[in-house]
Amino acid sequence: MTPVATQPGELGLAEAYIAGDIDVEGDLAAGLSAVWGQLRDRGPGAPRPRPADLAEFAATAFRLKAVGPRPPAPGAARARLRGTLHSSSRDRAAISHHYDMSNEFYAMLLDETMAYSCGYWTRPEDPTYGLADAQRDKLDLICRKLGLTAGAQFLDVGCGWGALSLHAAREYKAQVTAVTLSAEQRDFMAARIEEQGLGGLVEVELRHYRDIEGGGYDAVSAIEMGEHVGDAEYPAFTARLHGLLRPRGRLLVQQMSRGANAPGGGAFIETYIAPDMHMRPVGRTVDLLESAGLEVRSVESLREHYARTITAWYRTLEDRWEDFVALVGEPTARVWRLYLAGSALAFTERRMGVDQILAVRPTRDGVADLPATPQAWYGQDAAR
Repeated sequence: MTPVATQPGELGLAEAYIAGDIDVEGDLAAGLSAVWGQLRDRGPGAPRPRPADLAEFAATAFRLKAVGPRPPAPGAARARLRGTLHSSSRDRAAISHHYDMSNEFYAMLLDETMAYSCGYWTRPEDPTYGLADAQRDKLDLICRKLGLTAGAQFLDVGCGWGALSLHAAREYKAQVTAVTLSAEQRDFMAARIEEQGLGGLVEVELRHYRDIEGGGYDAVSAIEMGEHVGDAEYPAFTARLHGLLRPRGRLLVQQMSRGANAPGGGAFIETYIAPDMHMRPVGRTVDLLESAGLEVRSVESLREHYARTITAWYRTLEDRWEDFVALVGEPTARVWRLYLAGSALAFTERRMGVDQILAVRPTRDGVADLPATPQAWYGQDAAR
């Protein structure tokens, strides 16, 4: 009994693909684009099916035994979270579902930096320039926007596998505190700190952002973790970020956005990839940051950069398909094939965006202590 019949819609189609009940010949992204186009073109004024059509569909469903209780998930792990939405324990479970799957899986999918966020493609037409270059350019851009220098106290909230934290310590000699809810990420990062001899500059902690102690940081980052905070909790999150900064300290938030009518990731993504996620229009995020007492000084869209980044991950998945199947099984590999193809398409077609938002905590008399222009952030000879 195919999931499409028992659960029509986005999730049913996705689960039918995961189970192998349906497939797409040729380019998966092109197939998804065609399906999305048909759904978009129907719109609210599209003709409704006639009663006779519905009756014929019902009779066919009974003949095929395609009615009845929903079948179990087709071989890939659904997120099954308990407890109060965005409680610390539920947030930990949601993060674990996505990020604790396997460090080996992410090491195969990502580049050597292990950056799992949008890259910054400064030379996209150069055939010698690839994903790892784009990620390093992104890490450098963030460090320059934050004004990191030797000894600067830097807090990396939602540090992932440590790409930014390690880069800031190694290249800028910043004193870094890195925070994650993922035990797998914490252990991976601790090993890299030791391997790279950065124990005197980087400390990684397994804790919720609500439980971060201290303050007075020169710089704070939240790179694609605000999507996991929740809608109702975001004002408290921005207030916490404000409180962690010293006056004149800088904050950089890199965050995905969607339109007002589609704040989450959709049924498929929230069931199999990132449960409890919430995205909002970028302007709303700016409003929330400013309401917390921060002053937003720069918003830079990276939408096209994310389409390139996700396409690079997708190509790696396809090129090493048999290795991924051997590691996690075909249903999970198909989850990720669908997720990456659909996500790249969403950014290409402007259904999703991603932005770097730079903010500062001004002093009481309005001093922000930022450069007069952003010129130093860009270019091969950008100043630190």
